[in-house]
Amino acid sequence: MSNHLPPGWPDAVRPPGVPEWEQTATAWLLDLCPPDFRGYPVLRRQPLGLAWLAYQHVGAQKQALARGLAKIRTDLSRDLPPPALDEMIETVEHEQARMMAASRGVELVARALRGERYVPRL
Repeated sequence: MSNHLPPGWPDAVRPPGVPEWEQTATAWLLDLCPPDFRGYPVLRRQPLGLAWLAYQHVGAQKQALARGLAKIRTDLSRDLPPPALDEMIETVEHEQARMMAASRGVELVARALRGERYVPRL
């Protein structure tokens, strides 16, 4: 077992191979999904299936944020004062960065669930 984790590995997920790493992966993946997903036992029993679903959900959020950012000034400039609009834009951009990191993390966790192991390059 290696202590090396790939760049972008989620902090909340234990390294592959350590006790209960899959449970931490499942909990983290569920946190990325709508709360109702916790009610489906298959998602806890099949973490790779959950990873696939989380990836779809995160991807949809990324698309929605991009569409929103493209329209935010047009849609809200008459209703919000300029400082609030700027804060809204910053918030959307922050969420975009968070979703990019989540997407990378889901991909890495899914690879680990498939048995792939990260080997650092020299």
